Amino acid sequence: MPQANNEIFEMVAKTLDGFEGVLEKELRQLGAQDIKPLKRAVSFKGDTGFLYKANLWLRTALRILKPIAGFEVNSQEEFYNRIKKLPWEKWLSENQTFRVNATIHSELFTNSQFVELRTKDAIVDRFRERTGQRPSVQLQFPDLYVQIHLNGNRVTVSLDASGEPLFKRGYEREAGPAPINEVLAAGILLMSEWRPPLTLLDPMCGSGTFLIEAALIGRNLPPCIYRKDFAFMKWADYDAALFELIKESAFKKAKDGDLPIFGSDNNGWVLEKCASNLERALFDEDVRIRRADFLERTPPAPNGIVVMNPPYDIKIHSNNEALYKGIGATLKHQYTGWTAWILTGDLESVQHIGLKPSRKIKLKNGALDVLLLKYEMFAGKRGQGTRE
Repeated sequence: MPQANNEIFEMVAKTLDGFEGVLEKELRQLGAQDIKPLKRAVSFKGDTGFLYKANLWLRTALRILKPIAGFEVNSQEEFYNRIKKLPWEKWLSENQTFRVNATIHSELFTNSQFVELRTKDAIVDRFRERTGQRPSVQLQFPDLYVQIHLNGNRVTVSLDASGEPLFKRGYEREAGPAPINEVLAAGILLMSEWRPPLTLLDPMCGSGTFLIEAALIGRNLPPCIYRKDFAFMKWADYDAALFELIKESAFKKAKDGDLPIFGSDNNGWVLEKCASNLERALFDEDVRIRRADFLERTPPAPNGIVVMNPPYDIKIHSNNEALYKGIGATLKHQYTGWTAWILTGDLESVQHIGLKPSRKIKLKNGALDVLLLKYEMFAGKRGQGTRE
């Protein structure tokens, strides 16, 4: 069995735009070294065991990359030659499969698919010339994921340690209409600084993403504890025994006790999907859900945190102006002592909430530009105010 060494090396955790600070805090708490925020990413250093921990524990990371080479090129031919010179036999054999993904911000190349093709050609040609055989390209579940980042003339070649993006937590999920990304949901919860015993309510819970991510946080479980496959498991130096120890250690850190997490939705069909997803994630006994309209239900506690992702026109057709007016009135009159975090892409209708947000954060929900708005409801002349 290969034994991972304690060599310290650089890694990069990719994330959603706007979550760099949240991810940086996660890495610091996990014990990363030499942390540096980047655009939609954070670089850090650690050993092989930390690479395993990062994939398992980081709630706001989309994937973990291990850079293996960096250089500058001035032509497409030079790019091909530099890629071909890399010792690919260290990471891949002619009997294995690989996949290339490229992100480019360069005048040298204008098409990411062309970069991927030239990278593939360079790798294959190196093996063919040396052994007479070649590894195969495989798009689904290859043995090696190769990531090319081209910024101007600067090329960074990395191995993707995650494979499937980390928002795929590992439990089977039934998605309702307009589901929220797990990384986005986790990031919002971490921004809110919610922790038990404070009550959490998602009154428009849909298929339950906020609820499941909150349960994982409340139980202090890694978000990817259910995943059976990571790309690093097919690397030549994979240490299965070390990874098992890291997972066992994670389970020992899990917390017991009551989780004050509540969810509701006025759509019975969607709520059935939520119940099914909670059961698959093993949180059906930890999270309390019921069918209810937020504008009519009563708060489950005197204070707490509300998180919600109301429908907006791009996602689900609805009477948004009336809905957002109702949300504002309900928060104002029923949720004194609570803090509300509302994710919305309807920048016109959200003005009808009629309350002043204490924070506005620009984010992305898929390809959509959205706003995360924080409202702090405390007693005052208008029933609400701003603490920040």
